[in-house]
Amino acid sequence: MTEIETGGPRRRGRERQAAGPRSRLPEQKSFRQPRMRYAPTKVISDDEVEAIHHASLRVLSDVGIDFLLPEALELIAKSGGAKISDNRVRFDPEFVVETIKTCPSEFKLHSRNPNHTLNIGGDWMAFGSVASPPNFVELDGTRHAGNRQNFQDLLKLTQSFNIVHFTAGYPVEPVDLHSSIRHLECTYDMLTMTDKPIHCYSLGRQRNQDVLEMSRIARGIDDATLDKEPSVFTIINSSSPLRLDIPMLQGIMEYSARNQIIVITPFTLAGAMAPITLAGALSLQNAEALAGMVFTQLVRPGAPVMYGGFTSNVDMQSGAPAFGTPEYMRTAMAGGQLARRYKVPFRSSNVCAANALDAQAAYESVFSLWGAIQGGVNFLMHGAGWMEGGLHASLEKFVLDADLLAMVADYLEPIVVDESTLAFEAIQEVGPAGHFFGTQHTQDRFRDAFYKPLISDWRNYESWEEAGKPTADQKAKQLAQTYLEEFVAPELDPAIQQELLEFKQRRVAEGGVATDF
Repeated sequence: MTEIETGGPRRRGRERQAAGPRSRLPEQKSFRQPRMRYAPTKVISDDEVEAIHHASLRVLSDVGIDFLLPEALELIAKSGGAKISDNRVRFDPEFVVETIKTCPSEFKLHSRNPNHTLNIGGDWMAFGSVASPPNFVELDGTRHAGNRQNFQDLLKLTQSFNIVHFTAGYPVEPVDLHSSIRHLECTYDMLTMTDKPIHCYSLGRQRNQDVLEMSRIARGIDDATLDKEPSVFTIINSSSPLRLDIPMLQGIMEYSARNQIIVITPFTLAGAMAPITLAGALSLQNAEALAGMVFTQLVRPGAPVMYGGFTSNVDMQSGAPAFGTPEYMRTAMAGGQLARRYKVPFRSSNVCAANALDAQAAYESVFSLWGAIQGGVNFLMHGAGWMEGGLHASLEKFVLDADLLAMVADYLEPIVVDESTLAFEAIQEVGPAGHFFGTQHTQDRFRDAFYKPLISDWRNYESWEEAGKPTADQKAKQLAQTYLEEFVAPELDPAIQQELLEFKQRRVAEGGVATDF
């Protein structure tokens, strides 16, 4: 339990502090990917999966889906697998089924630090940071629009926690950076303050190209290697119901052509952008996901793609999105079943709708996580730090979620059953009415025997009271502050960092990108 990642910021932090104060940070397990060691939960039968599949094909053939990018329509027309009227594409069902057969079941997401390259698909799991909230809540409780300092603080936590495997996007939107150059500054921060895989927002071709080039520079590879080794992923959200807009389609065309990873994620909220019944919402989610998957394979057969599920419900009184609900949990598990039916990796999320770090924030995240994990998630977005239905990011919630993710990883570890762990000699030594605290069997294992929580306080009431009655939110706040204070950026070759800096400065001087589409 106490192994510390070699080469990461914690190790260098310890070396840096060797002659000074000892680190106040709790020890972590090394960077590792959990694996799903249990059978995923089936919330619908195999026949019901097929019913959703066929309903989705009927939606795509009879209703159709709008593709708003002319170049995309031209590519689909050349395939001969659809009827096109204006922007509306009606896919032939057999064409859909045949085309997605080239989607790979497993692939890697490469990082500038090879030790942080991720396996995607199969029984592998990867957990990402929060992404995309417009607002940030300070440790003193102040809520405001996100800025670059908030963005960088969340990157520090992303790098510091070994259980967080990738940067899922901008962990908060830094609105003090002009949108024309924001992607350049943010990507530079992500590639220098972390050495984990990164995301690119598909908001126009040039942004995709800039981020891909910066990723190539950071990895120190050539274009041919980049095209063989996926190094960036992007989320493609369909505009539910049944529309793929220009920036999203440009993102697919740019990244699938370069063999980079596309995560198709319909944003289907039952009762709002999708039918109010869960079966109807899932059939719409599936139709949009299939359309996006087909298009990736038309761009480049074999291009890596994930099936994203984000179906939840809305509060029918206010219209506000609800997350961490029983509905979200069930659709996450059903989404996993559908992804496995198509033999592609499954993306889900750890989300909640709570406005404060309270019981609601914890139990909704546990429900979201449980739905994702039991759904066989391969790629977990918003794993740590998401609050208020995605409207704000929180350092304290990041710490709380990191604790939950580490607990999930331990839950997924196998129970080792062998002669040593069966402990017959220890039982024989203690016999009836004794205890195991002092046995050699316990002494040899006590440090690493159980999960060591960041937040949970297992002291009795009297000792907890003597310690000042620390509550979960207080402990999370204290830990977040400590992680920020002790952060040490990961190593990066000075020549590579200089090349990154020069690329960023040149592109900023050129004005970045146009801010209209």
